Amino acid sequence: MPEHEIGKFTHYFAHVSVGVIDLTEGLKVGDTIHVKGAHDDFTQAVESMQVDHKDVAEAKTGDQVGLKVAARVHPHDRVFKVA
Repeated sequence: MPEHEIGKFTHYFAHVSVGVIDLTEGLKVGDTIHVKGAHDDFTQAVESMQVDHKDVAEAKTGDQVGLKVAARVHPHDRVFKVA
């Protein structure tokens, strides 16, 4: 499946399994993302996300998004949107 990079993880909060993505392109609930890094490689659907601790259905370029992730992520892990 074609995919393109939309951002990178900057933080991971293990106690809530949430990663923070610095977006270079928009993202919305329902999209499928592929996370790829030195230690990580998994695909998941975006079920919910937050910007500034508020639930949002869509985030835009430049937003920092909190996202519940299926597995541990690390800073600099790349995030791709699956078409």
